[in-house]
Amino acid sequence: MTQVFHTKSKVIITCNKRLASYLQTEVEELGYDIVRTFATGVELNITLTECIKLNLNLRCASQVLYSLKSFKAKNPEELYTALVAMEWEELLDFSGYFSVTSNVDNPFITTPLFANLKVKDAIVDRIKDKKGIRPNTGSDANKAVVHLYWKDNDADIFIDTSGETLSKHGYRKIPGKAPMLEALAASTILATKWDRKSPFVNPMCGSGTLAIEAALLATNRRPGLYRMNYGFMHIIGYDEEVFFAERRNLKDQVIKNIDLQIIATDLSEDAVDVSRKNAKTAGVDQLIQFEVCDFADTHVPEDGKGVVVFNPEYGERLGTHSKLEFTYKRMGDFMKTKCKGYHGYIFTGNPDLAKKIGLKADKKIEFYNGKLDCRMLEYELYDGSRRPESERPKRHDQTKL
Repeated sequence: MTQVFHTKSKVIITCNKRLASYLQTEVEELGYDIVRTFATGVELNITLTECIKLNLNLRCASQVLYSLKSFKAKNPEELYTALVAMEWEELLDFSGYFSVTSNVDNPFITTPLFANLKVKDAIVDRIKDKKGIRPNTGSDANKAVVHLYWKDNDADIFIDTSGETLSKHGYRKIPGKAPMLEALAASTILATKWDRKSPFVNPMCGSGTLAIEAALLATNRRPGLYRMNYGFMHIIGYDEEVFFAERRNLKDQVIKNIDLQIIATDLSEDAVDVSRKNAKTAGVDQLIQFEVCDFADTHVPEDGKGVVVFNPEYGERLGTHSKLEFTYKRMGDFMKTKCKGYHGYIFTGNPDLAKKIGLKADKKIEFYNGKLDCRMLEYELYDGSRRPESERPKRHDQTKL
């Protein structure tokens, strides 16, 4: 147990549904070999120290979980017995604080809170027996976090090396109305044909998440630049120099003096103000041209064949259907008349409204926004004759899981 930072074990990197293919590409680009990919994540075999790099670099992930032990447990009593035998005093500071999360599907458990309590009891009893002091516990994930996965009789106990979720990238201090989660925004951009050099146009920008994530991708700014606390920092044996060395690497890898056009507009002055503030926190406000205007008046550069990306209201929480039907039709008209030569994208959770766009989608890319089944509709907006396949930008294809 004392050598977890240098011992290879099963590591599960989780993500939201339909993001696994983008997460897989990210992990492979960082130089890691993937054991398997599944619907909500990927599995690796690495040390806890290697998890530090993953936590700082990944855009599409939620948690990085390092397995301590796999075991059989039919009921809560067997779970407790297996966990109280583990050397928790060598992992967790007995004068510190830890929390427990879980993913449980067991016939003896009616609420995951009960499973969490059994895990806490086992850890606390073990540390109190060995050290004579009871560690503090609670629901906050800002210190050490232990995660239980328990399905039927099979259990896995993990150190959650992330703590707070990685799906929030740390710069969005003001979320705005119905915001898109940062990990989802990054994944949708990775799913487009944008080359990170040509114009990126984002009408209806809301709180600016898509435009900001585009700027972060283009300049290779990683989420670890905006965060200074992770779960791995609260495990005995943590070497802070590894963290700071990786963080220096992140700073060195930032692309500066980039020639790039990112345009973000919204009819709401408050939304644009929020977007500017979030972009400033992310350090990319100078790269984004913000403007208050109707989306139809958004400037689309004529000298570059880029992408235009909409994330309009879906009619679930905001707006009304009669107004939105006209809005969706106007989006189609805008792309047909002002975005020739571009690739257009509309992210929506409402298939009925999508029919009002008036354009035939070349591709429908599947996502979830929360629990809402969504599609990102892709349109090739031809300028004159259709371009040969060899001249078209390559895209990140989503593999089927």
